[in-house]
Amino acid sequence: MAIYTILKMGNPLLRETALEFSKEEILHEDTNELLADIWETLDFAGGIGLAAPQIGVSKQLAVIKLSEDSDRYPDMETTEPYVIFNPRVSVLDKELQGFWEGCLSVPGLRGYVERPRKVKIDYLDENAEERTIEVEDFLATVFQHELDHLIGMLYVDRMEDVSTLMFEDEMVLQEVSEEEILD
Repeated sequence: MAIYTILKMGNPLLRETALEFSKEEILHEDTNELLADIWETLDFAGGIGLAAPQIGVSKQLAVIKLSEDSDRYPDMETTEPYVIFNPRVSVLDKELQGFWEGCLSVPGLRGYVERPRKVKIDYLDENAEERTIEVEDFLATVFQHELDHLIGMLYVDRMEDVSTLMFEDEMVLQEVSEEEILD
């Protein structure tokens, strides 16, 4: 297994539409190794999701696993690990919800993004089996964020108001200042 360097915003590969996997490719030993490397890279980086284009592989693969132990996103519930090949996203609830999103490819920054509250994803799993999942609330946002990487988009492209883009350490300072004002 290997830990990959995560590509950063500005790298042209992050703006490409990734290629689909064939079922044979999904089942190939090379893809199993790629999956192991993606999980190891995600764990090393401390993230909750990672897409293959972020490590320089322009293929339609993303992994997601939320953990209540996350330093970057406290107060979330642990989920099962998701392996998603060739996803198709359908909006089930157009009501928008907003979260402060961060990204391993846009390190140190957060931006406020509103996305549909509930979506359905049709995809192939690591065994090339067809799957469908419906997700809502924060998990829906995470899926949409990660799957955007497969169509060459970053969360900053989804921001309505780029003036909300800020460094994470500045966010912490502002949160502390607000707490002091409330005390």
